[in-house]
Amino acid sequence: MTSSPISDAIGQVLGDIGPFVDFFLNSKWAKKRGQPGISDFVVGNPHEAPVPGYASTLQKWAEPQSNDWFAYQMSEPYATDAVASSLRAKLGIAFEPEHITMTTGAMAGLTVTIRCVANPGDEVIFATPPWFFYDAIITASEAVPVRVPVKPSDFDLDLDAIRQAISPRTRAIIVNSPNNPTGRIYPPETLQGLAGLLSDASAEYGRTIYLISDEAYSHILAPGAEFHSPLEFYPNSFLIYTYGKTLLTPGQRLGYIALSPAMPDIEQISFGLLATMVTSSYGFPNAVLQRGLADLEKLSIDIDHLNAKRDRMMGNLRGMGYEVTEPEGTFYLLVKSPLEDDRFFTDELAIDDVYVLPGSMFEMPGYFRISLTATTEMIERALPIFEATIAPTRDFLVTARAV
Repeated sequence: MTSSPISDAIGQVLGDIGPFVDFFLNSKWAKKRGQPGISDFVVGNPHEAPVPGYASTLQKWAEPQSNDWFAYQMSEPYATDAVASSLRAKLGIAFEPEHITMTTGAMAGLTVTIRCVANPGDEVIFATPPWFFYDAIITASEAVPVRVPVKPSDFDLDLDAIRQAISPRTRAIIVNSPNNPTGRIYPPETLQGLAGLLSDASAEYGRTIYLISDEAYSHILAPGAEFHSPLEFYPNSFLIYTYGKTLLTPGQRLGYIALSPAMPDIEQISFGLLATMVTSSYGFPNAVLQRGLADLEKLSIDIDHLNAKRDRMMGNLRGMGYEVTEPEGTFYLLVKSPLEDDRFFTDELAIDDVYVLPGSMFEMPGYFRISLTATTEMIERALPIFEATIAPTRDFLVTARAV
């Protein structure tokens, strides 16, 4: 018998993310990524100049003011104080600095949280369509991913389906609002219902079911949209955040885990997170990012500009005959593919250098996703291509209906 050189968990992860990795390494987009003249709507990467003040903030805090300026960092008070102050102002919840763990982005926050609370074989529920890596992170943590589809009518959480998915092995549920890829913000009544459901299930099975709230896009809202955190409703909750979205700096890994101040075992969980961080590749952010966090908290991408691009794309695509979901948050548009085979249709767009993310990449076949971090010039170049690519399908459907 030949043994594998890698663990079973990582071997399974490699199998799960194989199609995703293949797309990001070998697709038409991967071969032309970064070239001038293309319209790149695939992922939330920056295509315009960085947020004003970002580089100068890093330069300011990169200048050492003491001999230990670049010493080992953990969750430093100057960073956690800034986070707690911001969260109190935004959510009206009395977060404490000592219950905030600084991380290298949301991926680290999710990984550390799951490894801290879940034993091998425990189940972690998440809603589908999901962010790409929930399954992989859960599996690599030796827990068991459990998918629950959202309601197809409005992409809200399906509480009945979640209740049916909960078992004696359930340890946590991941909630992502505003949701990537649907743009849905889960309303207070849904979050209140979920809180009641989790409380009842925890009591029934005699073990706490934790809620892990992925709030990466909570600052990126459509006009008139209102965001509510699940932590307002359920005490056994973790808030996971990354600055990579609001600042559009995904390569600068900075984020945090914030514990609900109402969490019953908050001190034990805090120390558990610390131990997990130290033993999980020491996932604390670097010194410069932590020292500059109070200044970085004041910065943001231009939300008005982002929403203007959203309205331009959404209005034009709908006018061409595309079915476009109006997002309440995030910087994405979810579009129904005119053809059932989303990969084929998106490959047709790619012939003319318009690149979008096929829905089959995020468990939503028959759709595609557009990232609005693209430039205005990319949008203007792409609109005629979207029109020309849908035209044969649209004309066929009109003729068929007439007959």
